[in-house]
Amino acid sequence: MGRWALSVALAPGDHMATWQGMTDAHSSSAPPATDAERNRFSARAGRYARVGSGMGGIAAKMAANRLFGRELDTNANAAEIAAALGQLKGPIMKVAQLVATIPEAVPAEYAAELAQLQNDAPPMGKAFVKRRMVAELGRGWEQKFEVFDKEPVAAASLGQVHKGRVAGFGNVAVKLQYPDMASAVEADIGQLNMLFSLFKRMESAIDASEIKEEIAERVREELEYEREAKHARLYADILKNEPLVRVPRVQSELSTNRLLVLEWLEGQKLLTFKENSEEDRNRLATAMFRAWWHPFAHYGVIHGDPHLGNYTAATDEAGAPTHLNLLDYGCIRIFPADFVQGVIDLYHGILADDRERIMHAFETWGFRGLTQELADVLTVWARFIYGPLLDDRVRTIADGIKPGAYGREEAFKVHQELRAKGPVTIPREFVFMDRAAIGLGSVFLHLDARLNFFRMFNEEIEAFDRDILATRQAEALGQVGLKG
Repeated sequence: MGRWALSVALAPGDHMATWQGMTDAHSSSAPPATDAERNRFSARAGRYARVGSGMGGIAAKMAANRLFGRELDTNANAAEIAAALGQLKGPIMKVAQLVATIPEAVPAEYAAELAQLQNDAPPMGKAFVKRRMVAELGRGWEQKFEVFDKEPVAAASLGQVHKGRVAGFGNVAVKLQYPDMASAVEADIGQLNMLFSLFKRMESAIDASEIKEEIAERVREELEYEREAKHARLYADILKNEPLVRVPRVQSELSTNRLLVLEWLEGQKLLTFKENSEEDRNRLATAMFRAWWHPFAHYGVIHGDPHLGNYTAATDEAGAPTHLNLLDYGCIRIFPADFVQGVIDLYHGILADDRERIMHAFETWGFRGLTQELADVLTVWARFIYGPLLDDRVRTIADGIKPGAYGREEAFKVHQELRAKGPVTIPREFVFMDRAAIGLGSVFLHLDARLNFFRMFNEEIEAFDRDILATRQAEALGQVGLKG
């Protein structure tokens, strides 16, 4: 794989986010049906060797410590794991950073180290661009664009983004998938087993088997460009009446299995507006809230990666933000109506301090065999997540907390309690719901937004009906060719 294997996502605030995904094959100049890159054994085997050697050495050291009764230095061990993964780049970085942002997945020391992994690999050069474009669109590909900039504007874990213009459509963002990504993803998902086995030796409070399966499925989906195109169309339909949020159009004719072409949305980084008026910052935070909670409360769909790099804001002539550009559709999670019902039941259970309703909600979420003690521990975390939604006043998401530390202290406390009362298996449906809530809160902290989150949330769930949502979801998914 070599130098081109790039890490998880753009740094927060990069002009273009991780545009990942896209659509149907087409023209007579498209590549043949045989897919030479799909999960090649040679690429996969090489990747296994590179990942496995680093993790194997750490596992051997841990085993020796256990054999001779030596106490494990968790901070040093966490740093070693992060260092080993940091040498690899590519999808394993995405996996590691996903793990770091799921509070229940790993002990706090490991989450802190994994969260620091950064992307510093260069993008692919012009030769790669030409090969990929010829492979996807044929030798006359340049004639399909009025303008195509061969220098990328952004690079991410699975591909890089170029700016272009298409006649009759306008400016576009063109994302090219790197070679052998399917092989790299499968190899790195395989090594996820080793990563979690290391954590399990040190921390048995959480059974991460479901977390592991959920991460694997979501990362695989990010290679499905046709699926992401459908996600974008789904969000365009869901948010068509929301003036504060804009979704890019899909340019289907030039999109293939490894080429995503979306409308280019002009905008500035969200952090550009940190010093703007409170009214401006609150407008952006309101847009974020609606872009996330409206699809979930009405369609059972969430954007699983709400970090700053996945958004820009359009501005008026005076430089004030007018609306939010939602750029990335690679990490979208679709939930059954029962799960949405459980989320709302848990909210009302906590609001009323109804332990029976809280227990029922956790069971609806997928938790099994919970004792009341374990449910009480999980409720500590749930009260933190729901906290701003329980408080009928204008407030920040969390006073005096830095964005990067949001949720970390509370997650540590829950881990400590589960050590004594656990273990507990975290259901896979919980994983990205939880992760996205933390990411969303972090963005609100960056913006220093002050809103009545209680009223905003209750407006979204006011008319909730499980059966109506199920019908609405089925219709919306059917229109874009997705399954629930």
